[in-house]
Amino acid sequence: MSMPVPRIPRRREPLQDIAGSGHKRVLLASPRGYCAGVDRAVIAVEKALERFGAPVYVRKQIVHNIHVVTELEAAGAIFVEEVDEVPPGAHVVFSAHGVSPAVVDAAADRGLRAIDATCPLVTKVHREAVRFARDDYEILLIGHVGHEEVQGTAGEAPDHVTIVNSPDEADTIEVRDPSKVVWLSQTTLSVDETMETVRRLRARFPQLQDPPSDDICYATQNRQVAIKKVAKDADLVIVVGSANSSNSVRLVEVALEYGAKAAYRVDYADEVEQAWLDGVETVGVTSGASVPEVLVQQVLDDLAAAGYRDVEEVRTAEEDLQFSLPKELRTDAAGKRDDRALGGRSRA
Repeated sequence: MSMPVPRIPRRREPLQDIAGSGHKRVLLASPRGYCAGVDRAVIAVEKALERFGAPVYVRKQIVHNIHVVTELEAAGAIFVEEVDEVPPGAHVVFSAHGVSPAVVDAAADRGLRAIDATCPLVTKVHREAVRFARDDYEILLIGHVGHEEVQGTAGEAPDHVTIVNSPDEADTIEVRDPSKVVWLSQTTLSVDETMETVRRLRARFPQLQDPPSDDICYATQNRQVAIKKVAKDADLVIVVGSANSSNSVRLVEVALEYGAKAAYRVDYADEVEQAWLDGVETVGVTSGASVPEVLVQQVLDDLAAAGYRDVEEVRTAEEDLQFSLPKELRTDAAGKRDDRALGGRSRA
């Protein structure tokens, strides 16, 4: 069964410019929006449609954003829950969140032509899991139970992985051998919460090893750092992103933790409510790592109609990382190297 078509934004009355809120302004966080892994994955589906024609099947949402999914469906992508819903011999794209070896094997058994759009930073964590399992370490995987990325990573070494869902769970986890334990993490978590979980794990297991390099992705960290700086001066923070996007949900939490008086997540500008703006002078705006910039611009346009026309960008880092496309998509049908073999499009 294909996945349900996401909601199309509704039309509503424009936000009103109500006097009495003082000097109205927007603090626009940067970096925000698309990261390199998301960009690569979305381009991979677009290129697969260009190269092989519709339909191209995608296991799960290619990235966690309903607007992106809707746009790709309109172009001919069909999103499914599992590979057994894909006709034998068809092209299937694995999402940016990664898959377990069992999914790869199931696709091969069905004769599917698989294109792996897993973010390279997620692939790095998979390789760490394989290596530590080979050395017989118990892996404490910090992440959210049921999240696709966690399922994929745990599937690399199911007999060696224990999922730690929260800092409180760190106080109850039991391990076989406290001298051979290592932690890894989902790439899209809150940096602060992850470090608190590690602190509590290490208090119980002093020989706990760290991963070779930080598992939380650069984009997740950069967006959290930027919203921390914005939040301290914001009466209201609006985060553009979908409910199933871990990094978008985390941005709301981080904004509240670091001083925002209120913070809300929206998929579309039409979800911003007039009541949120009552008495608000400064609005912070950001977006999750799977959000196209057009959705942020729509929010800014609506805020401008409500009098928030003074927009100040708060930049805390520069991002120029790009990832090559999956090998199947680096050339065109004639074998010529494609202009976008190295992923990337303009983004904030």
